[in-house]
Amino acid sequence: MSSDNPKRKLFSHFAALARVLGNEHRLELLELLAQGAQPVEVLTARTGISFANVSQHLQQLRKAGLVTGGRRGKNIVYRLQDGPVVEAVSALRALAEHNMAEVRDVVARYFDEIDSLEPVGAGELLSRLESDSVTLLDVRPADEFRSGHIPQARNITLAALEGRISELPEGREIIAYCRGPYCVLSFQAVEALRARGFAVRRFKEGFPEWKAAGYPVETA
Repeated sequence: MSSDNPKRKLFSHFAALARVLGNEHRLELLELLAQGAQPVEVLTARTGISFANVSQHLQQLRKAGLVTGGRRGKNIVYRLQDGPVVEAVSALRALAEHNMAEVRDVVARYFDEIDSLEPVGAGELLSRLESDSVTLLDVRPADEFRSGHIPQARNITLAALEGRISELPEGREIIAYCRGPYCVLSFQAVEALRARGFAVRRFKEGFPEWKAAGYPVETA
């Protein structure tokens, strides 16, 4: 087969993109940027990775066309590039869960152990919101909530939950969500609220997946 075969050239580009995605820190950065635009300093604090390493990973993501960055005052702020970035990461997750026993084992031993109840899917959540039969709780940081959230959600971070628990209505089911299906914030919020006697379940996905699926969103 000729070296200038167009299909092989395309496969080469696909492989290069896959190599960029093949890093756990870059995937974590994409998850954070899927919540909204963030300066490098915030990404550094939330990942626990050094500023220099975060900057290098962001440059790799930028070269691959996955993120874009620009100056805002004294800070360099990054955001997801237009296109199906969230969908690509979700497809990678689904493939790994289906094909890799190691992934299924981690999900079963950690996430399923924390919350064995069936989570709420997007269709059910939309229906419950339209019928006003549920309280929706967003436990992400306030800046992520302001960048975009599911309509009718109230924002109480996990750290503030204990002090603001009186704001949640008793006798009404609560559905909690955060950054994505593996975001431990919602798992921990569900665990804490159940210990206080609340009926609470978790949204199966997170805000980025909800938005990517075309469901309504709000900004504050």
